Amino acid sequence: MAKTKKRYVCQACGGVSHRWQGQCPDCSEWNSLAEDAPATVFSLRHDLSSGGRKVGFAPLNAPTQLPQRRSTGLAEFDRALGGGLVPGSAILMGGDPGIGKSTLLLQSAAAIARMGANVVYISGEEAAGQVRLRAARLGLSDAPISLASETSVRDILTTLGSMDAPTMLVIDSIQTMYSDTIEGAPGTVSQVRGCALELIRYAKENGVVLVLVGHVTKDGTIAGPRVLEHMVDVVMSFEGERSHQYRILRALKNRFGAVDEIGVFAMQGEGLVEIANPSTLFLSGRDEPLAGSAVFPALEGTRPVLVEIQALIVRLQSGATPRRAVVGWDSSRLAMLLAVLESRCGLNFSSAEVYLNIAGGYRLSDPAADLAVAAALVSALADRPLPNGSVWFGEVSLAGEIRQVAHLDLRLKESAKLGFVDGYGPSEKRAGPHGLQYQGLTRLMNLVDRIVANA
Repeated sequence: MAKTKKRYVCQACGGVSHRWQGQCPDCSEWNSLAEDAPATVFSLRHDLSSGGRKVGFAPLNAPTQLPQRRSTGLAEFDRALGGGLVPGSAILMGGDPGIGKSTLLLQSAAAIARMGANVVYISGEEAAGQVRLRAARLGLSDAPISLASETSVRDILTTLGSMDAPTMLVIDSIQTMYSDTIEGAPGTVSQVRGCALELIRYAKENGVVLVLVGHVTKDGTIAGPRVLEHMVDVVMSFEGERSHQYRILRALKNRFGAVDEIGVFAMQGEGLVEIANPSTLFLSGRDEPLAGSAVFPALEGTRPVLVEIQALIVRLQSGATPRRAVVGWDSSRLAMLLAVLESRCGLNFSSAEVYLNIAGGYRLSDPAADLAVAAALVSALADRPLPNGSVWFGEVSLAGEIRQVAHLDLRLKESAKLGFVDGYGPSEKRAGPHGLQYQGLTRLMNLVDRIVANA
C-alpha cells in the first residue's frame, strides 16, 4: 500500500505545500503552514454512474417567482447591495479592525427588526453585554433583536432549527466559529470552510439572509480560504482611513446586482451616518485656486464622486535620487505619466521630488484620472493654479493622446450640480449640460499650453 503523503495548508491564504516550511511560498506569511488531513483517493473501481437519485430538470423559461428585496433601513447600504437584501442570499463583509463593520450591521439589524422582521445577531468575538453597551451608545437598545454570544455552529443550527427561521442572521465573525466534526482551531482553513458551508446551506434552505463578517489579513484581503468568496453571493469591503471620518462600503462581488457600487458613511458619535452627497467630503471648499490642485469627477459604479488631486514638486539642488511618494493612487501609473510628460511634452521631472495625494484619504482606480493628475503635476511644476471651478478627466496614452472615458455625461452633470463651470476632457463636439462649458483636448501638449497660457 502506498504511503499517504502529507500536505500542509497555509492558514492565511489557503496555499498547499507538500512539506513544512517556515514561510508560506504563496503569501510569504511566517509560521502559517499547518498539517491538513490527507484527501481521500478514489480508485477507478468506484463507479458513480449508478446508485444516486435522479435530478429533476426544468426549462430555462420556467415560470419563477422572483424574490422580493428587503430594505436594510440604510439607503447607502441598499445602494451598495444593488437595491436591498435578497432572501436566501449569503453576504460576506470584510474590513480592517475597528473600521465599523459591527456598528454598520448592528444599525442595519436594528432597522430591519423595527420593521417587524425577526433578526438574530450572534457574536463570536464579544460577550452579549458588550454588544448591548454598543447598542445603548448608538440608541438601539429598544430594537427587538435576538442576541447571543456563541461560537459552536452545531449549537447555533440546533437553536435555529427549533424556532421559526429569522429574516436576517448575522454571524460576527466567521473566523470565530467552529465545528466539532472538523479538526483544527477556529479560524483555520478547514474550520472556516466547513462552518461557512453549513451556515450557507441553512440560509439557502430557509430563505434567510445570512451576513458573515470576515477578518482581513495585513494586505487587506479576507482571511481564510479563497473558496469562501466563491461560496457566498455577495462580497463587500468596508474601507476607510482611521484618521478620516468617512467610510466606503464597496461591493466586490454581487450575484444580484452591479459590482463596484459604493455606499458612503461618516463615523460620528451616534454611529455611522449616511452621506447622500459624498463629493462634499473630498473637496476642500476653498474659494481661491491653488497651484498643484485639480478636481476629478471619479465614477464608482453608477455614482459620480468629485475628488481633489494634490501635487507638490520640490526641486533638488544636490545629486540625490528624487523621491516619488503617492497616496491614494497607483505609483506605477504615476511613473508612466511622468515619463509621458517628459517624453511628449518636454517637461523635466527627473531632478525633482514628486508628491501626489488624493484628498480625504480616497483611493482612485479609475483610469480617467490620468488627465487630472497630469494637470495637477503641470500646475505644481509651473506654480500656476488651474482655472477656478474646473474639472479634469481623461485617459492618457503612451503617445500623449487623450482617450475617451466612460459615462462622460454623468461626470459633467455631477460637476455642474456642484457649481463647476468648466470641464476639460477628451475631444468631443458637444455642449456641457446646465451651462457647464466643456473643452476637448486631443493631446497632452494642449493641456500644458493651456496651463502655461493661464498665467
